[in-house]
Amino acid sequence: MDTKKCKRGVKQMTDIFEAIQRTAKRIKIAIDTKDIGYSQIENSSGETQLQLDIKCDMIIEEEFSNVASIHTIASEEKEHEMPMHKAGKYYIAYDPLDGSSLIDVNLSVGSIFGIYENSFGSKNMVAACYVVFGPRVEMVFAHHKTKLHLLQDGEFEFVKEIRLKEKGNINAPGGTQQNWEPYHKELVDSFFSEGYRLRYSGGMVPDLHQLLLKGGGLFSYPGTADKPEGKLRKLFEVFPFAFIYKIAGGEATDGHVDLMTLPHKSIHDTSACFFGSKYEIARVKEVYAKNR
Repeated sequence: MDTKKCKRGVKQMTDIFEAIQRTAKRIKIAIDTKDIGYSQIENSSGETQLQLDIKCDMIIEEEFSNVASIHTIASEEKEHEMPMHKAGKYYIAYDPLDGSSLIDVNLSVGSIFGIYENSFGSKNMVAACYVVFGPRVEMVFAHHKTKLHLLQDGEFEFVKEIRLKEKGNINAPGGTQQNWEPYHKELVDSFFSEGYRLRYSGGMVPDLHQLLLKGGGLFSYPGTADKPEGKLRKLFEVFPFAFIYKIAGGEATDGHVDLMTLPHKSIHDTSACFFGSKYEIARVKEVYAKNR
């Protein structure tokens, strides 16, 4: 083993982790003080951006521009990827403020980061991170383990390692129900019939965070009649959470295959996605295998 290369890799990952911490502290201030009205700008999905989305995107871009190991970034709010440092080896795809439409009703929101080595792609992912901005600011970083950190007195402190149980009791079904396939509705209802509790805020970060901290369950966002390829983006949302859940002992699938085996054609590709404990994901694959 090349000891110097290993130490350099650890240092580079630490630099990225610390940069994400700085973005989280600045975004927290922006959430508390920034105008949340709409801008005149549309994002890559054709949605009108909130002023806060733009501000958070700028914060992350600025902090990452100071990290020499970052080669390229891609933001959900930008149409194209953006080169940073030619000598860098990490590619970071991020959603600066997932669930920002919930800000005006004061619900939890978050930032998501997928960290890839040498190029974007599920097979190149080496770490993932998300931040929850709620009553408290919490950060989950997955590299070799999935670890929870809490913002206390201006600094992030390690709290614990997160591990999922084999089976949970929370059901978080996404997508408009009228556009679900009948077999998907039957699947969702079957979990409720087993006593699973409904927990769905409309924010991917807080809902998946709750499942992780409560020990498991199922978060689903299927392909639907209006969005057959799913709504959530692979590089910014799907792959990062798939990585986090698998490191924490859970599973992630598109209904048929492991999400971390999926290819992508463009940085804004989407996919159906299911995240959860092993029991729930096995049930999902069983139902979807019968309805190909």
